[in-house]
Amino acid sequence: MDQEFDYSEIISGLRKSFMNGKLKSYEARRHQLIQLNKLLDENNEAICDALWKDLRKSNPITKITEILSVKNELAEIMVQLDKFMKPERIKSDWQNIQNTLEIHNEPYGIVLILSAWNYPLLLSLKPIAGAIAAGNCCVIKPSELAPNTAAVIEHLIPKYMDNDCIRVINGGVPETTALLRERFDYIFYTGSTNVGKIILKAASNYFTPVTLEMGGKCPAIVDKASNLDIAANRIVWGKFSNSGQTCLAVDYILCVGGIQDDLINALKKSILRFYGEDPQKSIDYGRMINNRNFQRVIKLIKKSNIVHGGDYDEKDLYISPTILKNISVDDDIMKEEIFGPLLPIINVVDVEEAVQFINLREKPLAVYIFSKEKTTIDFVLQNTSSGGVSVNDVIMHATVPSLPFGGVGESGMGAYNGIHSLKTFSHQKSCLIAAQRFESLNKIRYPPYPSQENYVLRFITNGLNKKIYGRRGNRYLTIGTSLIACGVVFSAYVYNFKF
Repeated sequence: MDQEFDYSEIISGLRKSFMNGKLKSYEARRHQLIQLNKLLDENNEAICDALWKDLRKSNPITKITEILSVKNELAEIMVQLDKFMKPERIKSDWQNIQNTLEIHNEPYGIVLILSAWNYPLLLSLKPIAGAIAAGNCCVIKPSELAPNTAAVIEHLIPKYMDNDCIRVINGGVPETTALLRERFDYIFYTGSTNVGKIILKAASNYFTPVTLEMGGKCPAIVDKASNLDIAANRIVWGKFSNSGQTCLAVDYILCVGGIQDDLINALKKSILRFYGEDPQKSIDYGRMINNRNFQRVIKLIKKSNIVHGGDYDEKDLYISPTILKNISVDDDIMKEEIFGPLLPIINVVDVEEAVQFINLREKPLAVYIFSKEKTTIDFVLQNTSSGGVSVNDVIMHATVPSLPFGGVGESGMGAYNGIHSLKTFSHQKSCLIAAQRFESLNKIRYPPYPSQENYVLRFITNGLNKKIYGRRGNRYLTIGTSLIACGVVFSAYVYNFKF
């Protein structure tokens, strides 16, 4: 079926624009970023309406989690862009004392952005900002599972931005499959691990570099030495926002030291305070994206021990905030990312057991630890691997523009955010600008080579060994090589640049 879709002409047009340098200058990139910001400022109502229809996100939630999040990225990139576009001078080592060393950040070319449905505006426009700021032309393919937001993006991007540099292609699996047959210079994907494997395989046909922003089961360790009220507030906020459909949401709690009952009571109070007696009536509580995902989550509820919530309404795609306990590691709910408003609690004896539990599973996108004890926090940080960590909070590390956001292992590869977005969408080109004076100094690297070891090579080798085995060698090597260089230069001068 996907054979009818041919995007080669679109890609060819974008490549022509890239080769002609339409986004090469600082002014051109800045203009496109300003236009993207205008798109957000001038279309709040249309954006909020689309997200309400797709996910029943309220206007304040849409403005905070979608619109302002993109604007935050734009602001950070604007601050960094001018400096980022200039060559970065690198301090020369002793071997390159005459040479100039630089790193040039150059755009890859044509970028394919495949976004997700759970934050459909943010996960489309934020990568666009980074790709365009780095000087790339791009194709954005919004998720078909959020059709109203996808339609708004398709309508607004050509209205505000340069259609020769940025194209929107809507559709489903056939369209995506056809796009993946084309040759791109970079692919940026947000979504499930299973689809991520398909993207990676397609990218390998052209050795195309990728960023894969996926998910996983993000654990929260709640230590007995923690403020349970604060922990409950932050876990409930992060878990049940967007009806649990957030890749960074707490997937399960590891409850340390027999505090389960107290923690459950604190969680219940937070749910009541945030969403009222009937969360279905709360304007701030979202809905499942579609019936397929609704049915998947309901199956998990029916097999679990419910201690709070468990209500649902298929016609409204509503599932209440639900707390589960007495969960076994063999239960279905522990075999996949929940991506819904279910919060399982698992008891562990101590933090060591919690860490072991995490390490026996795939690396998560985030690990959360709630504790007042620095030794406990340090132990978790030093003995777990994850895309990121928030201590005594959830999700917030991903909102800091100076910190890279991304996964590791099955939760993803690559990262972005602020300056890290610019780096992600750029190739760092190493550049050495060699001096042409004192050619006699290069005699050591030209043939014919001496049959016996040159004393200069022997001295350098000894100095490098000292540098490798201890800090003192660094000083001796620098001093020694400087003296040799001075001696060689003096000899070259005296003997008219001949040995």
